[in-house]
Amino acid sequence: MKIALLGADGQVGWALQRALAPLGEVLALRRVPSPGGPGADLAQPEQLVEQLRRMAPQVIVNAAAYTAVDKAEAEPELAHTVNALAPAALASMAEATGAWLVHYSTDYVFGGQGQAPHREDDHTSPINAYGRSKLAGEQLIRASGCHHLILRTSWVHGSRGGNFARTMLRLAAERERLTVVDDQIGAPTGADLLADVTAHALRQALLAPILGGTYHAVAGGAVSWHGYARHVLGWAKAHGVALKAGPNDVHPVPSRDFPTPAQRPLNSRLDTGKLRSNFGLVLPDWAVGVDRLLTEVLGQR
Repeated sequence: MKIALLGADGQVGWALQRALAPLGEVLALRRVPSPGGPGADLAQPEQLVEQLRRMAPQVIVNAAAYTAVDKAEAEPELAHTVNALAPAALASMAEATGAWLVHYSTDYVFGGQGQAPHREDDHTSPINAYGRSKLAGEQLIRASGCHHLILRTSWVHGSRGGNFARTMLRLAAERERLTVVDDQIGAPTGADLLADVTAHALRQALLAPILGGTYHAVAGGAVSWHGYARHVLGWAKAHGVALKAGPNDVHPVPSRDFPTPAQRPLNSRLDTGKLRSNFGLVLPDWAVGVDRLLTEVLGQR
């Protein structure tokens, strides 16, 4: 089986190269062409589809996206092309060839009201351009009629590239006091966990197509960015990392104190009951993945 993996050089794409390997031949397409492999430009949907037709994959995994949330407010057309029109083109090709499409979406399709975890069938009401583009992508994939898995996730982290934990460690090494928002709640989710969930769900869906559809895929539990920061610095201190600021030096502030071009949802909790029930999965608490991330990050310093 051929699996075309778009965005193979991203955090999730990198983890997917490992997780998908037991399922078949992974054809890795990076966001930018390089000597290490071909590129997949979602800003050029027609060219991308022609490229994939030549590969003739049985599965397309789209781990590429326009993810610059604030920049999307100034570039809504580009965000829509990459996050909606390109997935729609992939879905149309998948429907025509009988291939499966795996696509990643976001908690940002919700407006963030309330405190209860959002279910897959809850009303969507994105409050920024990025969220609107991702929701449009979901809707176009479902309308295509192709076999698909849409996995909504949140607060993804990985040991490759930048992430919140790295930022907190850097700032805590430079400053004696940090301020972090405490009214946005979600579940930090490891790219490795998301990749493993993807491979497990895909394998079962290939055997039982009725399992296709939209699922929420995040780590267990929930925390604010403030609590996340305190956890990171507490773990670092306990493991002998020299920092100027410790967990008690992280002070909570509301989101309004850090205005950004794009509004963020306050409630990013996602209910994963459907995913766990349909695929027989246990999702570890967010802190387990963050601790693993810190072990990897600090080992690379």
